[in-house]
Amino acid sequence: MRTAPRKVRSVVDLIRGKEIKEVEHQLRFLSRKSTAPILKLLKSAIADAKNNFNIDKENLFIKNILVNAGVPFRRWRSVSRGRTYPIMKRTSHIIMVLGVKEGAKIEKPSVAKPMKGELISKGEKTQPKIKKPVKGPIQKPKKQNWVKRIFRRKSM
Repeated sequence: MRTAPRKVRSVVDLIRGKEIKEVEHQLRFLSRKSTAPILKLLKSAIADAKNNFNIDKENLFIKNILVNAGVPFRRWRSVSRGRTYPIMKRTSHIIMVLGVKEGAKIEKPSVAKPMKGELISKGEKTQPKIKKPVKGPIQKPKKQNWVKRIFRRKSM
């Protein structure tokens, strides 16, 4: 994220350890530039939890959230006497861990359906037989006489 970690941490400290609904309300009404990417990250994490583990949004909370410094963009500003002054455009790496409330029911993820052309038997995966193309008699390519005419040594 292209925002300084110091600025992002001020938002992250407000939402650490809170429930998802409360966090969404705070992020929507907080007037900081870094709230939009954090909200986007939160929605992505919720979608992953629902898709991969069948966990409802109401059963989740932010267990841990970290903001680390990313690789800064280095830029230069010219100053007097032909010198330059460095400008560091800092970036952030955000790591979010969601937790499940105690007593919440978690369903086992559904078994993946076989892909098209894939057969699954008891305990073994077998591949379908692939038909090979039928080969006919081998035909030699026709000779091209115009090539010989163009690349003669003697001119006409």
